[in-house]
Amino acid sequence: MENLLNNLQNHDWLICDYSQELPQIATELYLNFTQLSNPKIIIAEKSPVRFLASFIAACAAKCPVFLCNPDWSQDEWEQVFNLVQPDIVLGISYNLPKSPISNSQTTIPNSIMIPTGGSSGKIKFAIHTWQTLTASVQGFTEYFSINSVNSFCVLPLYHVSGLMQFIRSLTTGGKLVITSYKTLASSQLSHINPAEFFISLVPTQLQIILQNPELTQWLSKFSTVLLGGAPPWDELLEKARFHQIRLAPTYGMTETASQIATLKPDEFLQGKFNSGKILPHAQIMIDNQSGNINIQSQSLALGYYPQIWENRDNFTVDDIGFLDNQGYLHIVGRNSDKIITGGENVYPTEIETAIRKTQMVIDICVIGIPDKHWGQALTAIYIPNNKNISSLEIKTQLKNQLSKFKIPKYWISLPNLPRNAQGKINRQQLQQIAEEFLINN
Repeated sequence: MENLLNNLQNHDWLICDYSQELPQIATELYLNFTQLSNPKIIIAEKSPVRFLASFIAACAAKCPVFLCNPDWSQDEWEQVFNLVQPDIVLGISYNLPKSPISNSQTTIPNSIMIPTGGSSGKIKFAIHTWQTLTASVQGFTEYFSINSVNSFCVLPLYHVSGLMQFIRSLTTGGKLVITSYKTLASSQLSHINPAEFFISLVPTQLQIILQNPELTQWLSKFSTVLLGGAPPWDELLEKARFHQIRLAPTYGMTETASQIATLKPDEFLQGKFNSGKILPHAQIMIDNQSGNINIQSQSLALGYYPQIWENRDNFTVDDIGFLDNQGYLHIVGRNSDKIITGGENVYPTEIETAIRKTQMVIDICVIGIPDKHWGQALTAIYIPNNKNISSLEIKTQLKNQLSKFKIPKYWISLPNLPRNAQGKINRQQLQQIAEEFLINN
């Protein structure tokens, strides 16, 4: 861990504004942290250089560190401060509560807390260590048969998908470009050779890029375009393949330090539609009855702060899936998203895919609303392609694609759907919108 600061002296590995300031800021922070007794540190820096300097200094000083989104709401920050009771807060000014909760929680030296669960309104921190994060890197490099990883990062560094790009580049001697997605979307492209780099995107980002011919051509030059964060839809994948984007759909989560399954770009371009094979550092088993995915991995988190899991060898997730006879992972949906309508089990993903294929919607989410007759009534919340498209037209298109019980009973048109920075839909918010709509109509 002490070598972290020494690794920063090589200035050309990091490509972003003010990158030359990183070693000095990290060293100063390290000296400050080591003067205190194992301080709990919150990092919410908006500047990538200050974020990375703070993170490196905290890890080198073996302090518990909590990665946070600087744009969280007041309520979310209250939640975080009550949970963490930090000693040092970097990146935001915040008044601690006048009567803080007694700080009796145990902390693990060297632990790295990564936020998860924000879209549900309840923020949790997955407890990781340098060992779990680097186990993920080892599995990544072995799977792709490479020694060093060059990453082009447009995702938030406090999120596992952004953080792991930094960890991969730093620990393997690769290069790291950091820029904002807004800069990228405005076609301000970095002067690098994309063929030497990995880039990670969420589906909504890929969708926007593919609407821009200049950006699409640029993206097609990348060695690998990792796609995760939320389930991609078939039409998006087909469009990416048409443009010869070297896409690598992935499956993973904060708790596993990013992906544990990835479809390689060559296989994607050859026509495969799945989440790929399991990386060497992980194993997956499928529950025969429920279909739930059980994960064993060297990159698995230790628990959710402040609780350490009793059984850290197995992690059963909400996702439903299966492994085909060639070892490729297929994700069917989430158990918690399952809707039971008229006694039938329905997974929203199937219906959303069918609705997208009509090409009448820009975005779509299907949820279940409590209903006296059906138990749950299927409700489609969507953005129409144009204001003249009616729900009746969409339903007519679906009659030959879906069973009658899978066609939504209610249709709500909105100007946009609430998604977080990783492209995940906020189903809780949509549930409230739908229930209010049905009461008023």
